[in-house]
Amino acid sequence: GVWCFSELFFVKEPQDVTVSRKDPVVLDCQARGEAPITVTWLKNGGKVSENERIYTLSNGSLYISEVEGKKGELSDEGFYQCLALNKYGAILSQKSHLTLATISAFEVQPLSTEVQEGGVARFACKITANPPATVTWEVNRTTLPLVMDRITALPTGVLQIYGVEQKDAGNYRCVATTIANRRKSAEAVLSVIPASDLKPFHKPSIIAGPQNITASLHQTVILECVATGNPKPIISWSRLDHKSIDVFNTRVLGNGNLMISDVKVQHSGVYVCRATIPGTRNFTVAMATLTVLAPPSFVEWPESLTRPRAGTARFACQAEGNPAPKISWLKNGRRIHSNGRIKMYNSKLVINQIIPEDDAIYQCMAENSQGSILSRARLTVVMSEDRPSAPYNVHAETMSSSAILLAWERPVYNSDKVIAYSVHYMKAEGLNNEEYQVVIGNDTTHYIIDDLEPASNYTFYIVAYMPLGASQMSDHVTQHTLEDVPLRAPEISLTSRSPTDILISWLPIPAKYRRGQVVLYRLSFRLSTETKVQVLELPGTSDEYLLEGLRPDSVYLVRITAATRIGWGEASLWTSHRTPKATSVKAPKSPELRLEPMNCTTITVQWQQDSEDTAAIQGYKLYYKEEGQQENGPILLDASDLEYTVSGLDPRRKYHVRLLAYNSMEEGYQADQTVSTPGCVSVRDRMVPPPPPPHHLYAKANTSSSIYLHWGKPAFTSAQVINYTIRCNPVGLQNASLVLYLQTSETHMLVQGLEPKTMYEFAVRLHVDQLSSPWSPVVYHTTLPEAPSGPPVGVKVTLIEDNTALVSWKPPDGPETVVTRYTILYASRKSWIAGEWQVLHREGAMTMALLENLVAGNVYLVKIAASNEVGEGPFSNAVELAVLPKETSESNQRPKRLDSGDS
Repeated sequence: GVWCFSELFFVKEPQDVTVSRKDPVVLDCQARGEAPITVTWLKNGGKVSENERIYTLSNGSLYISEVEGKKGELSDEGFYQCLALNKYGAILSQKSHLTLATISAFEVQPLSTEVQEGGVARFACKITANPPATVTWEVNRTTLPLVMDRITALPTGVLQIYGVEQKDAGNYRCVATTIANRRKSAEAVLSVIPASDLKPFHKPSIIAGPQNITASLHQTVILECVATGNPKPIISWSRLDHKSIDVFNTRVLGNGNLMISDVKVQHSGVYVCRATIPGTRNFTVAMATLTVLAPPSFVEWPESLTRPRAGTARFACQAEGNPAPKISWLKNGRRIHSNGRIKMYNSKLVINQIIPEDDAIYQCMAENSQGSILSRARLTVVMSEDRPSAPYNVHAETMSSSAILLAWERPVYNSDKVIAYSVHYMKAEGLNNEEYQVVIGNDTTHYIIDDLEPASNYTFYIVAYMPLGASQMSDHVTQHTLEDVPLRAPEISLTSRSPTDILISWLPIPAKYRRGQVVLYRLSFRLSTETKVQVLELPGTSDEYLLEGLRPDSVYLVRITAATRIGWGEASLWTSHRTPKATSVKAPKSPELRLEPMNCTTITVQWQQDSEDTAAIQGYKLYYKEEGQQENGPILLDASDLEYTVSGLDPRRKYHVRLLAYNSMEEGYQADQTVSTPGCVSVRDRMVPPPPPPHHLYAKANTSSSIYLHWGKPAFTSAQVINYTIRCNPVGLQNASLVLYLQTSETHMLVQGLEPKTMYEFAVRLHVDQLSSPWSPVVYHTTLPEAPSGPPVGVKVTLIEDNTALVSWKPPDGPETVVTRYTILYASRKSWIAGEWQVLHREGAMTMALLENLVAGNVYLVKIAASNEVGEGPFSNAVELAVLPKETSESNQRPKRLDSGDS
C-alpha cells in the first residue's frame, strides 16, 4: 500500500548478534514518520533499564559498552526489540537475539585405531560453539597437510584417510578455534598394520553413514559416507522421494561425502548413500533425513482500514516457515488478548463494535525458532457528528433459568434516524468470555434472550444504529438467571476399609452441569442379588458416606442423585463394588493423609500409617483428579514412601487426591482429601498461571548414540506455544555443567551424540508468553549398544567326522561389545566363486557350531560376523577347511599295518 509521511516505519531493525564478553555492541534501530518519535527498548518483553553501560543513542540504536555474561538478571543475553512511538501510534521491531560467544568442552574426541594398510582411517571430534568453531587437524602436533586426494577434513569435525599408508601412522588431534577461544582435543594413535597378500572379495560396508541433520536456511550441510570393501566401493547419492538432487548447490567432498551449500526448504528430505562394488550388484545403503528450518515470511499482509464507529474491522495475516510460525497481534506495540469485542480467529484479527480507542497501528507478528517478522496496518476510526445518543434506562428481568427480558428507551437525540438496535451480552464472571450480539429492528424496545445458562450472571448493553454510524454504548446492566435441576450426577468412587463396609465418595458437579447450588444428595444402594433398594438423603455440603454392616465378599450396587432448590436431577448409573473377603490376611488401615499446596501448580501429599496397624504393607497407590475431570493414576509408591509431589496442575482449581495402602489382599483401604491450588501472579499485574508441563513423555532408543523423544502438548485456553527445552544427562551425572539442554518448537526430537549402552534421564519443559512450565516427570532410557566394531577372533574349524566340522570362535575384542547373534557363512571354493554361501545363525551366548553335510574332496571357506540389534560387524577373514576323500581320510586317520615287504 501507499503510506503517507505521518506513518511510522523502521529504516533499520536490530539483527541477531554474537559477541565476546566485555566487548561493545550496537543494536540498530532507526524509525521514520512524523516527529517527534520516541524510541524505547525491550529485553525479553520488559523495558531495558538504561545506565552508564547501556543507553539509547540519538539515532535510536541501543549501545552496550561492555557486554556482561553473568547468570540471572545481570546477563545481557536475551531477545531485544525497539518500540517506536509518535502521536499516531507505536510499532514494535523484530526480535534480535544477543548471545555470548561460547565454546564447550569436546563432546566427541578422536579415538585410537588400528587400520590395515590400504584401508580407511576415520577420526571424529565434536564441539559446540557460538559462533560455530573452525576445526583443523594436527598429526604429531604439526598441521596436517590436506592437499592429498586421499585425505579429507570435513567442516563437521571428521577426518577421513583413504588408502592408508605406513607413513600415515602417528598421533592425531583436532583443534577448534572461535573468535574468543582455541581448544585442542586429546590425541589418538593411528597404527598401520601391514597388508596381507590375500585380499579376499568382501561385500561393501558403510563404516560411517550420514546422520539426521536439522539446519537453518542458507547454512552449509555435509552428509558423510565412508565405505570399505574389496574392490573399493563406489559411493553414489540419491533422494528417497526420487526427486533429483540440486546440482547447483551440491558437490562431493573427498571420496563420497555430500555437501549442500546455501540450503533451502526444498532441500529437505531423506538422502540415501549407496556403496557399490564396481561391476557387481553387491551394494549397501545408509540414509539420513535433512530438515531445513526457515524463518517466517508473509504470504498475506494486513491492510490499513478506515471504519466508522461501531463498525467491524478485519485484518488478515498469513505466514509460512519451518517450524510453522505462530501468529500474534499487537496494538501500538502491545500484545492483544481476546475479549468480548476483539477476537483472533486462526491468524485473523476481528474488532467488533469499534470505539475511538481502537484507532491505532496494528502489527501482525509471525515468529518461530528461527526468527520473527512484523507487518503493520493502521485502523482509522471515523466519527459521525449527528449520530444518535445512546439508548437509556436499560433494565433486565429474569424470566427463567435460561431467559432474561431486556428493555430500554429510545435515544433522546436523533432517535428518528435509528434503523436498528444491537443487543450485546456476555457472562459477567470469568476471563475471555465470548460476547454475543443480536440485531433487531427499530420498531421495538425490548427483547428476550433465551439461550442463557442457568444460575449465571450476564452483562448487557444496547447500541443504536443509523446508516452512517452508531451511538455510544448504553449503560451496562447485570442480571442473574434462575437455578435449574442438575444436568448430571456426581462422579462416585467406592472403596472398602473392612470386609463389612463401603466408603462412598464423590466430587462436586462442575458448575456448568450443576445449574445452581446443590442442597441435597440421595444415595441408593442394594445387593446385586436382591431387588430391594435402600435410600439415604445427605446435605449438599457432604462429599462421602460410609455404609457399614454389609456382607463380606458380596457385590453391592450404588448410585447417587443431586438436587438444587428447584428439584432432583438425573441419577447416576449403578456402580458395582465387591466387599473384601473376611480372610486371615489383614488389609492395612487407611493412611492419615495431608495435602499442602506448594505453589499455584504443585501439591505436596504427605501421609502416615497408623503405628498400631499390624497389617503388612506392600506399597501405596496414589490417584488424583481435577474436579469434573478424569482421574490420573495409579502412581505406584514403595512402602517406605511417606511423601509425593504432584506437579503440573492448573491454578485456582480444586483437586481430589486418594491414597490406597495395599498388601496381598486385592482391595486395600484408602484415604482421600480435596485441596485447591492458589492463583499465580505474573509480572504484568494480571493473573497468569505458568503453563502445565508437557505430558506423556516417551523415549525410544534409535541407535547406539540417539534416543527419540515424544511428548504431548498441554491443552491451553489462550496461550501460544513458543518452544520446549529438553534436559538430557546420563543417570548419576555428578558434573552439572555436562547436562545437555536442547530446544525445539515441535513435540518430538531425536537427541543425538549420546554414549552407547548408557542410561539417560530426560525431562521437558514448555516456554510460552515469557513463562516456563515446571519440568515434566523424568523418563529414563538406555541407548542401544554399538554394533560390533570387529569380527569374532580365534576362528577355528576342525573336521570331527567324514562330513561334519566343528567351528569355534571367541567374541569380538572390546569389553563393551554386545553380541546377540553370530552369522556363519561357509561355502566350497566353487560355490564361493559363484557368490553362493550357506548361512547359519547362532545366539550371542554360543561360540561354536556344527557344519554338516560337507562333501568330500572339497575345500571350504568359513567366516563369521557378530551382530546385535544395532547392526552387524565385519566378517572375520575366511578360514579354509579341506575335506579329504573317504579313503584318503581313513588311511590318514588309521594306524598303517606293516607288511613283511615294508622297510
